Amino acid sequence: MSSNEFADLLVSGGSVGTSGIPEALATLESKIAAGTASVGVIGLGYVGLPLARLFARAGFSVTGFDIDPEKVASLNGGTSYIGTVSTDEVRGMLEEGRFTATANFQSLADMDAIVICVPTPLTRNREPDMSCIEVTTRQIAQVLRPGQLIVLESTTYPGTTREVVRPILEKTGLNSGTDFLLAFSPEREDPGNETFTTARIPKIVGGEDPNALRIACSMYGRALERVIPVSSLEAAEAVKLTENIFRCVNIALVNELKVVYDAMGIDVWEVIEGAKTKPFGYMPFYPGPGLGGHCIPIDPFYLTWKAREFDVATRFIELAGEINTRMPHYVVERLSQAMDSKLGRALRGSRILVLGVAYKKNIEDMRESPALKIIDLLQDRGCEVFYYDPHVPELPETRRLARMAGTPSVALEEIQDGAFDAAILCTDHDSFDLKAFLEGLPLIVDTRNAFGKAGIVDEKIVKG
Repeated sequence: MSSNEFADLLVSGGSVGTSGIPEALATLESKIAAGTASVGVIGLGYVGLPLARLFARAGFSVTGFDIDPEKVASLNGGTSYIGTVSTDEVRGMLEEGRFTATANFQSLADMDAIVICVPTPLTRNREPDMSCIEVTTRQIAQVLRPGQLIVLESTTYPGTTREVVRPILEKTGLNSGTDFLLAFSPEREDPGNETFTTARIPKIVGGEDPNALRIACSMYGRALERVIPVSSLEAAEAVKLTENIFRCVNIALVNELKVVYDAMGIDVWEVIEGAKTKPFGYMPFYPGPGLGGHCIPIDPFYLTWKAREFDVATRFIELAGEINTRMPHYVVERLSQAMDSKLGRALRGSRILVLGVAYKKNIEDMRESPALKIIDLLQDRGCEVFYYDPHVPELPETRRLARMAGTPSVALEEIQDGAFDAAILCTDHDSFDLKAFLEGLPLIVDTRNAFGKAGIVDEKIVKG
């Protein structure tokens, strides 16, 4: 954050400066400004670990907290388990004495700032599951002391920080704003994006009061290129939801157009390429097999749930969710029709290969991947299902595919040897050998237009 931006923050936030705050909070602010503060990051996944790396690079002493002892052991042993943070980077943090990982949450008492990066899934009824946030906040409350900054980064509905986190912390007898500070800063990770890494993505910060806002911005400002303060906790929480609902709705639109244009014999990918030549008033979005990742398939339903409290219907958002949720069914049906018309055989009893199970290209992240739903649907239709993904050598156990946990990726040679009756390309990794796929597979449903973008046209390829 530049000096001008920080000056603007002081004015817009109405801060009284360090002279008007309790001594413990003034000490906290001084330590953050000097880079001597200790920062705890709870949840060492795709959000928490990259953030811990940034704070360590900024000179802070960082402790990562996680309930998974394997993750803790891996990091303390100098090995990373996610692609966005390399093993060399983990070793560098350890060697510099800037980072350690632990499963001992009592050590939170030693932290000057605590950042919460835990999962916020949906229940089976598509309602927010706040259990991880609540359990984590209770763990903080057990050791909460004056002079600490608590920041929630987990994506959630507007009001969570104030209505869920604050009451748990204040049951200790300590008060937000006088004893400790409370802020919300939505994560904006984009795994696999080499242009906009964590440090380069502008950071939204909302504080419960001007002091919390100023001090939280100061902490993030030491680690990231740009920090953007907003007026409240709720505004910061709403920013994240708005970003992901925007994508969800527009992806639903092109997914619906895909179905409509296919019925008309029109290639939706060609249409999008033509439409995006307009230099104003249009932004391209692309269809696919469904939504993946932790954010877009989940976040819109946080807002629809919260809106019901205010007796407001969110029909547009819910319709978008329904369209995107139906895409795996559409893809499987496209495969069934293509196999019938082109190969003269049914899905049942066929050996089907899924190409790519990560939720997006060039990463190993499988969270909410539509490929998992497609595998599930294929198995329900009586198929023997296999997968190929060099980024995911073995399927982990998931809620959706417990019966396939531990299944290894097939070798490329098996594909070339003609071991499968048909395939669905769900993820278009750059490392894929499309020509090898074409040679070894009788039929491919391409949900990403990977072959079209590579200029490969063949009767074996069906766009899905």
